[in-house]
Amino acid sequence: MVDLKKRALALAGMAGMMTLGGFLASCTTPQKSTTSPAGTIHASGKLPPAAPREFRAAWVSTVANIDWPSRQNLKAPQQQAEAIAILDRAKAMGLNAIVLQVRPSADAIYASSIEPWSEYLTGTQGQAPQPWYDPLKFWVTEAHARGLELHAWFNPYRARHDGARSPAAANHITRTNPAAVKRYGKFMWMDPGEDAASKQTLDVVLDVVRRYDIDGVHIDDYFYPYPIEAATTVAGNEAALEGKPGVKAELDFPDTPAWERYLARGGKLDRASWRRQNVNELIKDMYEGIHREKSWVRFGISPFGLGRPDRRPPSIAGFSQYDKLYADAELWLQKGWLDYFTPQLYWARSQSAQAYDVLLDYWIGQNTQGRHLWPGLFTSRIGAPTKDYPPQEIVDQIESTRARPQAGGHVHFSMIALMQNRKGITDQLSSGAYATPALVPATPWLGNVKPGLPRVKAVRTGKGVDLKLTAGKANALYTVWSRHGEEWRFNVVPASKVDWKLEDDVRLGAPDAVFVGAVDRLGIEGDRIQVWGKP
Repeated sequence: MVDLKKRALALAGMAGMMTLGGFLASCTTPQKSTTSPAGTIHASGKLPPAAPREFRAAWVSTVANIDWPSRQNLKAPQQQAEAIAILDRAKAMGLNAIVLQVRPSADAIYASSIEPWSEYLTGTQGQAPQPWYDPLKFWVTEAHARGLELHAWFNPYRARHDGARSPAAANHITRTNPAAVKRYGKFMWMDPGEDAASKQTLDVVLDVVRRYDIDGVHIDDYFYPYPIEAATTVAGNEAALEGKPGVKAELDFPDTPAWERYLARGGKLDRASWRRQNVNELIKDMYEGIHREKSWVRFGISPFGLGRPDRRPPSIAGFSQYDKLYADAELWLQKGWLDYFTPQLYWARSQSAQAYDVLLDYWIGQNTQGRHLWPGLFTSRIGAPTKDYPPQEIVDQIESTRARPQAGGHVHFSMIALMQNRKGITDQLSSGAYATPALVPATPWLGNVKPGLPRVKAVRTGKGVDLKLTAGKANALYTVWSRHGEEWRFNVVPASKVDWKLEDDVRLGAPDAVFVGAVDRLGIEGDRIQVWGKP
């Protein structure tokens, strides 16, 4: 980022103590820098280099208790302890965001007046956790206290599965508006062609945006359901993920009432195009509605990883979400109806028909609006009973993504693999790819005003520098830089922190200088201030 913009020295009569009037460093042209395996950044010059930027996230699934809570009917303190363990692990290993599933099946892991409490919390749909608390509010508060973003993940249409352990609550959509829900195999599915179904999803999302201090809204790949055979015991998404061709004698989604009403109104689209239009309208409405409520809340979509058959590279083969899920992901990108795009690239780099690198390049080519591209990685393949990944596959996918400047991050599916440290993947990432913290990439199309300057007092005490921090306007995070010759240490500190101790580096000793900057909710970084220097 940075050319020296202005310099103002204000020594307050105390050696080793500088405040706001120290060196004000704003860089527009980043210094060239490299990151060492030890986590230091090598850069010449007296000013900090550009901050490392990368979205490093993990999905936390609540459906079927995959990630959290570990089982149904845990008491609230146990649920909270498990959430804290996940957030502590995320922070310690170098992640900067969590994508938490808050609506697995037209239900809620938060207090809602629209949909019932999820059975994955208590074992009974409609029953609140005991003692009562609001899990989403808890997650947001604790994530932000650690400098982590919290993105709320919604399933847009799935309503219920036959494997549910408790009956539908009285305020579940299958009971309040059964005409808006259709049975499809073992699922109950909100019909995208029914206005009431789409309205409920939009209302749910905007309600959360209004009431919770989330950083992003995230939806997954379940639009129209994955197709199944007329009689099958295999979920359609499993067949798609395995790269199998379409199932035989597919069971069509039973949306005839809505389709016939469309035709009666003079609709001209064919049925497949009409279905895609139903989904497109919800995507557009969500994007616009979210930003009307809060301009800084980003909207992300995580679709199936294969593109349209008529556009994908010749070497790529497999399931078509365009034709089967009626998901026109390319259109959403090209219309700019999202802020970040997380295609689920759940195959190895060597799997030629669904090769990771080829698919990533394809989606980069479709991203004509320059939105964030942060692919999803199937980290839970590590240690899986079948199609096991070695940890190096994930490490290599991260490096391959980093080699493409148009792709600025990634999301792990799912957190359980990182909590279990399967085959040492968490340790490997912590000491390698994530050795240096990173800021989430900025989103300037939603706002590009620099945050205000923090006020900082710095005092040398013992083997470190104590910082007293006061947030300026729109400060969400602080960046703290310490210079040791031509090596820099970088830290990210929540703006809620008042006191922060910058310990001397074990190898490099005391810093020559310390700089502090601020970052807002959109990742926009302000000017840096030199707050301490060797006398």
